[in-house]
Amino acid sequence: MGIKQIVMSLAIAGVVAGSAVVASPATVRSEETLRAVLTAKLGVLDPIATTSYATRTFAYLVYDTLISMDSKGNFKPQMLETWSVSDDGLTYKFMLRDGLKFSDGTPVTAEDAVASLRRWWQRDSLGKRMKAAADDFKVTGEKTFELKLKRPFGHVISAFGKPSSNVPVIMPARLASVTPPKDPVPEVIGSGPYTFDAKGWSPGNVAVFKKNPLYVPRSEPADGLAGGKVPRFDKVELVTIPDSATQMAALRAGEIDYVQSTPYDFIEILDSDPGVTVSRFEGIGMTLLSVVVNHLTPPFNNKEVRRALQALAMTDQYMAGLGLPNDMWLKGCYSFFMCGATYGNDAGTGDLPKRGIESAKEILAKSGYKGEPVRILLASSVNDINQTGLVLEGLMKQAGFNVEVQAADWPTVAKARWSKKPVEEGGWSLMPITWSGYDMSSPFTNYRIANNCTDGYAGWACVDEITTLIDKFERESDVGKRKQLAEKIQQHAHDNVQFVVLGQYSRSSSHRSDLDGMLDVGMPIFWNVSRKK
Repeated sequence: MGIKQIVMSLAIAGVVAGSAVVASPATVRSEETLRAVLTAKLGVLDPIATTSYATRTFAYLVYDTLISMDSKGNFKPQMLETWSVSDDGLTYKFMLRDGLKFSDGTPVTAEDAVASLRRWWQRDSLGKRMKAAADDFKVTGEKTFELKLKRPFGHVISAFGKPSSNVPVIMPARLASVTPPKDPVPEVIGSGPYTFDAKGWSPGNVAVFKKNPLYVPRSEPADGLAGGKVPRFDKVELVTIPDSATQMAALRAGEIDYVQSTPYDFIEILDSDPGVTVSRFEGIGMTLLSVVVNHLTPPFNNKEVRRALQALAMTDQYMAGLGLPNDMWLKGCYSFFMCGATYGNDAGTGDLPKRGIESAKEILAKSGYKGEPVRILLASSVNDINQTGLVLEGLMKQAGFNVEVQAADWPTVAKARWSKKPVEEGGWSLMPITWSGYDMSSPFTNYRIANNCTDGYAGWACVDEITTLIDKFERESDVGKRKQLAEKIQQHAHDNVQFVVLGQYSRSSSHRSDLDGMLDVGMPIFWNVSRKK
């Protein structure tokens, strides 16, 4: 055992020795309860009102969707029994499957589905596009409903089955039809595999979910986010343990069962522990590490200065900064749409500047940059982002940028990023960020592509050709032609430096090895899981 492992083991042993802190009623292990620690605390209890990933986890426990994505990226019926599409592609007919009930005992009807989706499409970027293309969306029977389009929109099924924020969950019409989409619904009534114990919720401490006795899973085996969502544990508890070393100690001691984000310094030790399994995600389940660039104010309103930043996208430097093992990140991957996913491609990468400090210096010297201040907005409370920002700062200083860092917690950074003021007046230049592959894998859901030429996401990049191509992508139903359009979009995006891709990696979860049926989809889902006897 090396020095690093010895030191880490002693640290863990010290934490375990004091594990009375961990072994509270919320964390003592039970055969009927699965206990999990998420990356962020659960706050908002409505996946339409927020894009928070903790709320996404909450949504998949208590709600269900009409359509779901399987492990191969195919969309399958979930709450639906079937759907059909007219020959001209303008009319979609849907039928709910039998036996669906909400947790309050009322049956799920077509009215609930239509009301829920009408609320969702006011909030979600892909939903807004579908709403703009819709002519009529109406109930045609107790279990049937119909969507009529006024123009081609080739993404209805993938919109209804959107796997990440905002997830188009189904809730009772009595709630969905009267609650503005920006406001959380006043009650949590879903038709998913678990119910939420509102009385037992201690915000910032523990959220409790109980098996839903009214839930009727599909008969097919669970596959990705699709298939039979069978709740095998009586309870699921989302427990807050802020300190990562304490999380790892509790996991190794069997006091918790799952940690969403494994500290990279612990991976080597956990890999050698037979009681713990560290997941390795691929493709769409991976995380995209990026830098959002403010195109609006100097110096990055200058394209050549942005290209100097591209030259600093040396993936190995950032991955080393995170402390990632070599098998957990991709070499030579600079796709905006996730390498290994449907629309991942290498278009435009051949025209990227040579990567390295000297290349960045040369481009910067020719750009007209005059030493204007560059401010990095850094969410220092998020480990991956903080480490990335420190590496970025160091590389930029070596290249000749006049850099300063404004560090804060994520909520503060999330608010500050909307400022359009120049740096001298309190504005910003760059923001390191991590994004889920589920969100970034399509031109419709990729935050910096979908919001091209809009105020929908900070950064304010604008390429008219990208807007035109996205409109064509919207109308296209053929996947092969969509891929060609995604390549053209990416070509323009790299050329304009919409944002800078630093790398694609596995932000791995870890769980007790005695859990059977864990689905490695890159996000926390807790159906299909049981404890080995």
